[in-house]
Amino acid sequence: MAKGKERKIELTAYDDLFQTDESREEAKQSRIQDIPLSEIDEFPDHPFKVLDDDDMAQLVESIQRNGVMTPAMVRRKEDGRYELISGHRRCRACALAGLTTLKCEVRELTHDEAVIIMVESNLQRSVILPSEKAFAYKMRLEAMKRQGERTDLTSPPLVEKLSGKQALATSIIGKQTGDSHEQVRRYIRLTELVPEILQMVDEYRIAFRPAVELSYLTDEQQYSLLNAMSYYDATPSLAQATKMKKFSQEGKLSDDVISSIMQEEKPNQRVKPAFSDDRINKLIPSTVPKGGENDYVVKALEFYNRHLQKKRSNEAR
Repeated sequence: MAKGKERKIELTAYDDLFQTDESREEAKQSRIQDIPLSEIDEFPDHPFKVLDDDDMAQLVESIQRNGVMTPAMVRRKEDGRYELISGHRRCRACALAGLTTLKCEVRELTHDEAVIIMVESNLQRSVILPSEKAFAYKMRLEAMKRQGERTDLTSPPLVEKLSGKQALATSIIGKQTGDSHEQVRRYIRLTELVPEILQMVDEYRIAFRPAVELSYLTDEQQYSLLNAMSYYDATPSLAQATKMKKFSQEGKLSDDVISSIMQEEKPNQRVKPAFSDDRINKLIPSTVPKGGENDYVVKALEFYNRHLQKKRSNEAR
């Protein structure tokens, strides 16, 4: 028995030390499996949107024609199911293409390791919404902090006071993604916005820097601001957003204060056309006061109708 045990240890050591590149590749290929879509769960709180748009339609067509060229990545969960790490668009495309399985590479990963890979793989997309990057950076930061990843690297000073570990962690994320650590911090701040305002940032109706300042407002204050934006048909400038943040931190940001700030005239403010049709706007004299365009057009149409009635009356004689 002792001899058998000795022989077993010797063989294991040999395999570990002298495994060829070919055998390693073969071992890797053995982890590539066709897994039923019904056994694959989406990554929890996945921050990247999967849209059924034109790009998805092209991907579906490609998969129908050529199959999945690059395997998705999954990890085995404790309940025996699989968690999708990268390849959410491919998974959706397979379902739309009528396939029942997805070619996957199965990796042995902890949840935090999976978070880091999921974020890094999706940040390679050509188009990333601000909200996607915001929640991705936040998930990445939290995973790093739980992992106890080394944060003893040199970090430039922060604009705002942050804990040493968080400051260094954002610096590491910045080096890995190409954003400065301060920009990483700004993106993470966007996760404090209420969904309606965050959507306006994604739609580029609110600029990035004002949105960061607005993230310091309470949820109640943000919803009051939403009402003011709707009423005045305007969004806050950086100066206005900074002023609201200051009043909020001082406990002085009421509905009346928000309304007052939103009424302030912005320097170089772009005047919104009264009508969506430029042919109408060009015919309205510059002397017409702002807000009086509708009355001017109505009076012009009334005058024109009277002219037509008079013309018909003269022709009937």
